[in-house]
Amino acid sequence: MTNKELGHRPVLIEEVIEQLGPKDNETYIDATFGYGGYTERILQSCECKVIAIDRDPTVKKQAERFKKKYGSRFSFVHSKFSQIDKISKKTKEKEINGFVFDIGVSSMQLDDANRGFSFMQDGPLDMRMSQDGQTASDLINKKDKDELADILYHYGDERNSRKIARNIEKHRTQKKIESTIELAEIIKKSFPSKYYKKHPATKTFQAIRIFINNEIQELHAGLNQAFNLVRANGKICVVTFHSIEDRLVKNFTNKVCLKNKKTKLIKPSSKEVLSNPRSRSAKLRVIKRERLNFNYIPISELGFEL
Repeated sequence: MTNKELGHRPVLIEEVIEQLGPKDNETYIDATFGYGGYTERILQSCECKVIAIDRDPTVKKQAERFKKKYGSRFSFVHSKFSQIDKISKKTKEKEINGFVFDIGVSSMQLDDANRGFSFMQDGPLDMRMSQDGQTASDLINKKDKDELADILYHYGDERNSRKIARNIEKHRTQKKIESTIELAEIIKKSFPSKYYKKHPATKTFQAIRIFINNEIQELHAGLNQAFNLVRANGKICVVTFHSIEDRLVKNFTNKVCLKNKKTKLIKPSSKEVLSNPRSRSAKLRVIKRERLNFNYIPISELGFEL
């Protein structure tokens, strides 16, 4: 198997399909299409329909290939998943049987140095999923150091955020910070030891990406709209890779599920982690719509003040 094939392998795919339980003549929404791994497995499992959503314009070619292969059973909408309500009305699908969300940066985005998501390869400080709006470079070079420190702390759980922000400010007064490797080296200097369990830039890059792509607010809106649309006993499968995103999903699940029902948490098997190391931090939570009445849940009730 090539590195490209490995990178595009959907995490927890067997578990997602098992929990979702696709059936003939039903309709599902893949809210994070990417390279189409989840969508393809759903379509291959039975004679159902999938509406795929993605904000990244680079996936359109893959969506065109899927359309040729699956015809009317597949449709693609270039949009954010915070627009699920509008998308369902536009596609005239009144009943959605299940949803899949794969939250965070995709392997295809991470592997492309020009997208600027990775600190492991040199590229421009971009990190925009939609390829428009504020870049990571804009944030790093223009944001006040105290605001920057708050972003690193709240969106990345980075306890060393103040020192990192001070070092960034010191560096940018001499020279604009322009590349991923340049930023990663500045972050490294904010840590006392050269021995790390994780790369010291991990949480900072996560925080910057989540902030400029408005990911927490997007996830909050997407979950509310998906739960409102999914049919009775339908399921929403959400795969996350970071504690902040997982916390929001967990808190949302605890709000909408019936009392005394524990949140279903599924982690990758040791076999999957061995074959695909990127899966090691993945968590799958399954939200089942057991009640028909539903009221929008504000983000403040989920433990976030953003």
